[in-house]
Amino acid sequence: MAGKLAGAHFAAGFPDVERLLPVFEHAGIEGRDLCRPPEWLVTPRSFEEKNAAYVECAQQLSLAAAERCLARAGVQASEIGHLIFVSTTGLATPSLDPRLIPRLGLSAHARRTPVFGLGCAGGTAGLAHAERSARAEPGGLVLLVAFEATSLTFLHGDFSKSNLVATALFGDGAAAVLVAGDDAPGSGPRIVGSRSTLFSDSLDVMGWNFLDEGMQVVFSRAIPGIVRRQSRADVTSFLAEHGLDLEDVACWVVHPGGLRVIESYEEALDLPAEALHETRAVLRDHGNMSSATVLYVLERFLAGGRPREGEYAFLTSLGPGFSSEHVLLRG
Repeated sequence: MAGKLAGAHFAAGFPDVERLLPVFEHAGIEGRDLCRPPEWLVTPRSFEEKNAAYVECAQQLSLAAAERCLARAGVQASEIGHLIFVSTTGLATPSLDPRLIPRLGLSAHARRTPVFGLGCAGGTAGLAHAERSARAEPGGLVLLVAFEATSLTFLHGDFSKSNLVATALFGDGAAAVLVAGDDAPGSGPRIVGSRSTLFSDSLDVMGWNFLDEGMQVVFSRAIPGIVRRQSRADVTSFLAEHGLDLEDVACWVVHPGGLRVIESYEEALDLPAEALHETRAVLRDHGNMSSATVLYVLERFLAGGRPREGEYAFLTSLGPGFSSEHVLLRG
């Protein structure tokens, strides 16, 4: 949503709104995709109306992302044995996966797993779940789809700073990844490990409040500080389980929660700015699309031929709980 339109809207809640609008300029975002035009978003809507838009967009964008993924891999949809669908920005029962299976052409016997509530961590966690499923069936193929319509969670009557920051950051998007078992044909980096970490006393750091009007974002100002204080020990202990250190990671596939979060990772992990170039580029071009975003970062690395043979890539995301999700890849 453009800063000018947001400024006109938030002026009703912030007499000094002009002082706050630089958050749009400082967000590092130049382009975003939205499921609905900005004018639609700032018009009062019921939860029912916004959720109906979520379901419609989810089917369209998820189908397109999945079809692109399968076409690039040269795989027929009928070969997929398991579909994992990750999302946290809308509700649907039946969930989105049975809506996608016939439209994609998957077998009616394909297993399906809808994953809700992991927020920004969902893309990394979904990849870990896909790997475990593929490992259980070495000859099988697992399709992971992550979709988020974060813009549709905008609350017309919420004049909090969290809603203003979310308006400056959030975008919509879908991504799909194909994960093959060890005995299945295919190429690409190998998942060698994953880990989840739940931080204590942190339930109020990130998430949603469910209100009559819709889903109200919970965004603590403490997130960059948590990254600075805790991410190094969290990351290095996971790497140590695989006999590795920070210097052994060639590709940092980091979820771009926002510029301050990116800078906090750089500080905590002693990373040069170029290490998170792809992360910054995805934030610049697409904004924060919650769970799908880290998969956009991964796609940019893969498109550039990384990780190369023998190189390690480290995927990491933070989400509600408050929690971290890590996946270690090797080329």
